[in-house]
Amino acid sequence: MFIYTLILTLLSLSPLMANEGPTLPKQKWSYTLGEKGSFDRAELQRGFQVYKEVCSVCHGMNLLCYRNLKALGFNDDEVKAIAAEYKVKDGPNDDGEMFERPARPEDRFAGPYANEKAARAANNGSLPPDLTLIIKARVGGPDYVYALLTGYGPAPADVKIMEGMYYNPYYPGGQIGMIPPLTEGQVTFSDGTEATVGQMAKDVVTFLAWAAEPEMERRHQIGIMVMIFLSILTVMLYLIMRRVWKNVQ
Repeated sequence: MFIYTLILTLLSLSPLMANEGPTLPKQKWSYTLGEKGSFDRAELQRGFQVYKEVCSVCHGMNLLCYRNLKALGFNDDEVKAIAAEYKVKDGPNDDGEMFERPARPEDRFAGPYANEKAARAANNGSLPPDLTLIIKARVGGPDYVYALLTGYGPAPADVKIMEGMYYNPYYPGGQIGMIPPLTEGQVTFSDGTEATVGQMAKDVVTFLAWAAEPEMERRHQIGIMVMIFLSILTVMLYLIMRRVWKNVQ
């Protein structure tokens, strides 16, 4: 009994321990406003651009295929062109050798490193996490990732920053090995949106939220259809009940 009590106590404390540190600023996310459950396509495409031009240098998204980008509003030709910018390993060929070829829509996103050791060697021993499910994998979800991206700044006088680290109060321990990833005007959005740090962070977090749950919109649509069906069914059953029992005193 003591063991079970101890386990339950630790489980109840773990969320509190995970939330140690400054309170995360709450953001308004377009895909949750009014519980509409849909993503703005322009926002998603800007977010993908930020990932592609900034984040993908270190972070992969190996659970996504290039064909999934059609859900962002890209057409078939655009998806093929995006995929063709990357090389993937294929084979063996007729000589039994592996070879590289341009990626196709059915291929998974190409990663920035050949393997885990190469990734660690390029990042002072740290392994950049895959971003496909990062929104689901972090306490605070989109608010946490947004706060992390925008939270870099000078360290307080009483905090000593280790060599190769940067101060970010939202990261556990307040020190992070990732350099500040976003700077003003870092990308040029085709729709004319100003590329501020806050704008880029919000767009890329929205894209990551979609990547973590690409079926969300379909699920909401099914939910609405189910509610309409149940409402009609309820009315029909009520009318049938009245007809069946109308002569019963």
